[in-house]
Amino acid sequence: MKKLFEKIKKKPLFSSAEEKQIAREGSLTERLQLAKSENTSPEILYYLAEHDEDKKVRQAVVQNMASPIHASPILARDKDIGVRELLLARLTKLLPNISPETQSQVYNHVSEALGTLALDEVLKVRIALSAALKNYAHTPPKVANQLARDLEREVSEPVLRYSLALSDDDLIDILKNFKQSWQVQAVALRESLSESVSQAVIETDDVEAGALLLSNVGAAISPKTYKDIVTRAKDQPTWHKHLAMRKNLPVEVACEMAEYIDNSIKELLFRHQEFDKETIEEISNAVACGVHILENQDSNISINERIKQHKKDGTLTDKTIQTAMGVGDTEFVKAALSEMANVPAGIVKKTLELQAAKPLTALCWKAGLSMRTTLILQRELAKIPQKELLHPKGGTDYPLKEGELRWQLEFLGIE
Repeated sequence: MKKLFEKIKKKPLFSSAEEKQIAREGSLTERLQLAKSENTSPEILYYLAEHDEDKKVRQAVVQNMASPIHASPILARDKDIGVRELLLARLTKLLPNISPETQSQVYNHVSEALGTLALDEVLKVRIALSAALKNYAHTPPKVANQLARDLEREVSEPVLRYSLALSDDDLIDILKNFKQSWQVQAVALRESLSESVSQAVIETDDVEAGALLLSNVGAAISPKTYKDIVTRAKDQPTWHKHLAMRKNLPVEVACEMAEYIDNSIKELLFRHQEFDKETIEEISNAVACGVHILENQDSNISINERIKQHKKDGTLTDKTIQTAMGVGDTEFVKAALSEMANVPAGIVKKTLELQAAKPLTALCWKAGLSMRTTLILQRELAKIPQKELLHPKGGTDYPLKEGELRWQLEFLGIE
């Protein structure tokens, strides 16, 4: 396929010598006739595309079915917007019929021209290109990437939401460097999302995008991301309903969210999940545990006495710390940290005031807490900014090596 559209050749209007003369010295009428004829040689049409000063001639070249495809990159840089718009329309019609495997040279010319149009200084050209290419799986990845990163919403949003030409790596990189919430929300609404992209959406900390993701049945969510979501959801009531209605919700996630959701959401949770009797009992026990801690918090029992009782009962554990955070019993958590790590309360206070992930992670490690609990304390107790949080390695492990953890403890004055 060497031309934009193939047609059966008729008898040439001009000889080769006449074509060359008209292209160089002919009147506008003669050059237009030459530009419009499907029997004009490809070399002359290419010459007119590159050199003719009249936009009408260049527009006629674009519309000529016999124009050579390798003229497209030149026409994509044409100073006349009309030429560029006509080229855009023709190339987007051609794109579904070619592939990089079977027509590599043609595909490369089309890709180069579309890439130029994707950076066009005129907004309406980029908008038109985005609208034309958003549903084409054949869109060259580089072009889709350029459009997806466009700062204008009308250009990038359709591609972010619909284009299959964007890879997971592209989407994740865009999410890491997003400037506006609508970019994240467009990705969250995609018909299909991999686990890694879903995680990247949640890590942006965009509340609306999180709700959209949870309500998106085409979004795959890993157990690791579910753990992150259920922790964040404690402070995001708008997520509760969508999370409760997710199919096949992990039991541990249901247990944790049951500690802070209201009764109407609990009803949704049990209605939409296919839990057996034992699981329902486990979730109910998790709720009871939270109520018990809350009752103790409001009673006359001192925090120190509660700590001693938990130690005696063997319940000074991750679960107790997580539940206490769930009901806002921060003073109990601080005292428990001091006891479990065997450090003075002043060290705990100093560590939290630093609002730094590494020192707190080291303190939690010394206390024998899991990295999952450590992440909760980073976010909710120390109020460490989202982008500075340390996340579990592989979903469960501490991300710091033992040597670095011990160095952080020395920094805190802990031997």
